[in-house]
Amino acid sequence: MRKIERGGSSLRQRGVVGYKPLDCELLFWLTLKSISSTSSLTSSCNRGSTGRMLTLLALTSVVILGIVPQTQAIVVYTGWERHALVGSDIRLSCSFFSWRWTSPDVSFSWSYRPDGARDSIAIFHYANGEAYVAKKSPFWDRLEFVGNPSRRDGSIVIKNLDFSDNGTFTCDAKNPPDIGGSASSVRLLVFENVPIQAGVITGAIIGAVLGLLVLIVVIYYLMRFLVARRVFSLSVSKHGKKGKGKEGSQQRQAPALSAEQAKLKAAASEKKKQESRKDKK
Repeated sequence: MRKIERGGSSLRQRGVVGYKPLDCELLFWLTLKSISSTSSLTSSCNRGSTGRMLTLLALTSVVILGIVPQTQAIVVYTGWERHALVGSDIRLSCSFFSWRWTSPDVSFSWSYRPDGARDSIAIFHYANGEAYVAKKSPFWDRLEFVGNPSRRDGSIVIKNLDFSDNGTFTCDAKNPPDIGGSASSVRLLVFENVPIQAGVITGAIIGAVLGLLVLIVVIYYLMRFLVARRVFSLSVSKHGKKGKGKEGSQQRQAPALSAEQAKLKAAASEKKKQESRKDKK
């Protein structure tokens, strides 16, 4: 395998030296011994408060040692599916979750299974601060390690992609003493033109439907506004015609009344003249 270096310096991590867990039988024996010493201390102290406290601590340690496991499963994460163009580069991400602190002995392994093949081939391995690329892999001179093991990142970059690179890439990580768990895989599809993903099509359809609904609502309220305006204008015009009709009738009645009044005045004046003539005679 080819050893990968960054700037001529090794990738070895320096940190706290790993510890070796104690054997369960030894821990149990020590716990029993502490219980026996505690019981003797309790009898000498005539079951005082100190003796009871030490007994409680010893029993608690037994319970904790019986419940807490020495190793736990590790969970590895990668993408589900990646699309890329011919001749481009792509980053394949790999990370993991572990209940323990990141160990200086953390390791990452990548394997590759081409489309149509049954077996996978190892293409990359990182351990003890060193990164290696398998010489017999098709990515011998096109693979670069870009991860950060101290941050639980084991990502790699595949350069100058070709149609023959289509396949499934599997990442496995170990964080001693957590070495259990299953690996995670991501499928790589290389195209001449990257196809439109289903999510984009679904988003476009949803956007079009929402836009159509908004347009229908706008048209509905616009029609209601125009109808209300038309009804209001018709009502105003009807009231205006009625008002004008009343004014015209009043204007027609006014001359007739004035003529009658003139006749009455003329008749009254004529009557007065006749009476004045009678008085003179």
